[in-house]
Amino acid sequence: MAYKTLKEVLKEAEELNYTVGAFNAHNLEMVPAMIEAAHKWGSPIIIQTSVDTARYVGMTNFVAICKGMSERESVDVVLHLDHARNLNDIEDALIAGYSSVMFDGSSLPFKENIIKTKRVIELAKKYGASVEGEIGTIGGTEEGFTVEEGQYTNPKDAVEFIKKCDVDALAVGVGTHHGQFQSKTKLNFDLVEELNKVVKKPLVIHGGTGVKEEDYHRLTENGIRKFNVGTELLVGWTKKAKEMFENTEVNKSLRNNIIPCNEVVENIIGHKIELFMNK
Repeated sequence: MAYKTLKEVLKEAEELNYTVGAFNAHNLEMVPAMIEAAHKWGSPIIIQTSVDTARYVGMTNFVAICKGMSERESVDVVLHLDHARNLNDIEDALIAGYSSVMFDGSSLPFKENIIKTKRVIELAKKYGASVEGEIGTIGGTEEGFTVEEGQYTNPKDAVEFIKKCDVDALAVGVGTHHGQFQSKTKLNFDLVEELNKVVKKPLVIHGGTGVKEEDYHRLTENGIRKFNVGTELLVGWTKKAKEMFENTEVNKSLRNNIIPCNEVVENIIGHKIELFMNK
């Protein structure tokens, strides 16, 4: 058990037919609880950060925690930069020691997405890191970047994309939305099944908070090997934080308020992992 690349953990997930949870860390305090949840459930885990969160906390700080805890807790941990659109951000993450990066060129013209994704793959190879690409778009807002309406992934485009770009995983648009937590989405399972037939790469679901849990098994059975959960963790942590801080004395140790928030995160992740293991 150790610090791993995305390619390594998704290879095992493919062989054993399960999905690896990719959970967004919204602050550094969450990370130990996230890894502890994976340790308890005996699953690999993908810790992912937005560019803004990585800059706020410090990329090397995320790397140090993930590397150290992966060895101490005997759990496979991937540290992944999510939805990066700037090559400088990606290079900084690779230099810091991130084991995986996502280049999101989904809003670019198709040819430009291919060209830039290829450049990211070349760069990542120098650091032994994995790359996730995206075809189609995910609706909603994440870190201030808004896509009004998501665009379904065209299977022909996806096939052409992976022929030209040897990505380790491909994010696809099948009806999910970033930031959706007050309702659940209806997935286009006909498209999911078609993509699974023609795309010979691990598939990724973004906007996972809005997906009904009863759909998880069907997604796993159709090649979804990485499933992103971010908003649910943020909402759970923040609700508990509001409750704790509202009723605390100002001179009470911060850990007494933060630990219950992290426990919420750990419980959510443990529940998700149990479903993703596809038993």
